[in-house]
Amino acid sequence: MWKYDPKSTNADEFINHEEILETLAYADAHKNDRPLLKEILEKAKARKGLSHRDASVLLASEDEEINEEIFRLAKQIKQDFYGNRIVLFAPLYLSNYCVNGCTYCPYHAVNRHMPRKKLTQEEVRREVIALQDMGHKRLAIESGEDPVNNPIEYILECVNTIYGIHHKNGAIRRVNVNIAATTVENYHKLKEAGIGTYILFQETYHKESYLQLHPTGPKHDYNYHTEAMDRAMQGGIDDVGCGVLFGLDKYRYEFAGLLMHAEHLEAVFGVGPHTISVPRLRDADDIDSSAFKNGIDDDTFAKIVACIRIAVPYTGMIVSTRENQKTREKVLGLGISQISGGSRTSVGGYVEPEPEDMKSEQFDVMDNRTLDEVICWLMKLGYVPSFCTACYREGRTGDRFMSLCKSGQIQNCCHPNALMTLKEYLVDYAGKETKEVGDALIQAELKNIPKEQVRKIVIENLSKIETGQRDFRF
Repeated sequence: MWKYDPKSTNADEFINHEEILETLAYADAHKNDRPLLKEILEKAKARKGLSHRDASVLLASEDEEINEEIFRLAKQIKQDFYGNRIVLFAPLYLSNYCVNGCTYCPYHAVNRHMPRKKLTQEEVRREVIALQDMGHKRLAIESGEDPVNNPIEYILECVNTIYGIHHKNGAIRRVNVNIAATTVENYHKLKEAGIGTYILFQETYHKESYLQLHPTGPKHDYNYHTEAMDRAMQGGIDDVGCGVLFGLDKYRYEFAGLLMHAEHLEAVFGVGPHTISVPRLRDADDIDSSAFKNGIDDDTFAKIVACIRIAVPYTGMIVSTRENQKTREKVLGLGISQISGGSRTSVGGYVEPEPEDMKSEQFDVMDNRTLDEVICWLMKLGYVPSFCTACYREGRTGDRFMSLCKSGQIQNCCHPNALMTLKEYLVDYAGKETKEVGDALIQAELKNIPKEQVRKIVIENLSKIETGQRDFRF
């Protein structure tokens, strides 16, 4: 029998099934234990995070007063570490060729009617220019797993192409990569190519379910997939992004496994995940999400977000256009620090819409607003949309980023840069209403920069941006 060991490099030990079952039993036994729940909340107020077991007790809580306190604390922790900034990004799908048999994804190899596409470098260029013309500065590239059609050399070539495209005032400053688990050698190549975060969703931490949901293909190997973040960090990538696909298995099991994975990375490498994503299963080409029986409602989803924020206060949290506007608005204040906008989940979908009989979307997008509409909406809610990538370019990654975040000093970098990158967007891309709302927001937010010298520099740079003097990058 495998034992639980967060420092082990064996997935069966750091994501230990028996430990998760014991955790869930403990949470069930104490979900109405108000003294213990209050004790855990007091511990959480120290902003040092919680263990997977303590956090699981909060998630299981049925005490209405305790649950209200969970939401209040999550909102405060989000504000303390990330302020009112929301980072924007977009996915870029390179290829939907895939050899895996994942039962929840339309890219699965058995799907014979979905048209298979792979972008040429010229097509990558056109897609990136379309994204730059929206105002995007940060991309997450996506690709199916196919060693013949999508080898690591193809991914590296695409990364190089993307960084080399400068159109008008547009430039992609950070390329995050969401591709299948690979080798230490290949992760080193990605690091040398200058990627930002390596992202890989676990899908489900329940091993038996995982094997059933991935019946064929290299992704069937649960341990190889689950241990990918270890290899990525061994390959020099110090910013990794984790996540599960909620709806595949029971959410409390996934929640515990996700936090155990974060604890493992912290124990072995001294730094946990840079981001945690919380996607929910959606309909797609030949996928009916209602056929999966572990879906979660919006209230449960919001509580998951809040409990993750309390458990890992320093980690960025991402919600994509899988969620509609109403749901995204609900979870923004509970812990989310990054969202996508103006997204297309098809290969080549940014340049021109696909014909109905040639759809290649990975999932149905629930928020179809343009990036400008999303930006304007965020600002009206009191958030500062940010396109900043300075931490990545200045080497503030991994433990260096986390040390700044834990000390609270990251706001001295992020808030000024967020205002300046927002100004870039307003000058170069925004519609009339968005520009009016944004200019007013920036003036109001300047008052929240405590250091007079920093505020003076920001004002000078805002003026330079307005007049086209772009001799600096954020």
